[in-house]
Amino acid sequence: MPKTAENAEDMIPLTPRVFHILLALVDEEQHGYRIMKEVETRSEGKVRIGPGTLYEAIQRLVKNRLIEESSERPDSEMDDQRRRYYRLTDLGRRVLQVESDRLAALVGFARTKNLVKEA
Repeated sequence: MPKTAENAEDMIPLTPRVFHILLALVDEEQHGYRIMKEVETRSEGKVRIGPGTLYEAIQRLVKNRLIEESSERPDSEMDDQRRRYYRLTDLGRRVLQVESDRLAALVGFARTKNLVKEA
């Protein structure tokens, strides 16, 4: 992924882990541990991201302006102050949309070859 691309198309394809991290942030801000658990749950345990891998990816995503650290915090009684919360940026949302469209087109092609079961 280019370091500072402005064009969403220039930032794909995404790695599966990056795709899952961005997808985890679509609906709400989350901290790292919660991102890890959501990815594991959504993928039914097929994708697991360890803490080192996650935080390395988060650093790259922040640097590339796909996500940003949030300054908003939950109620301090419900939160650990050491946690950092992240949210998807507008660029991150565009990149995720372009990648989702790309993957959907690939699945559509696989269907024409009878490689995908109908839901």
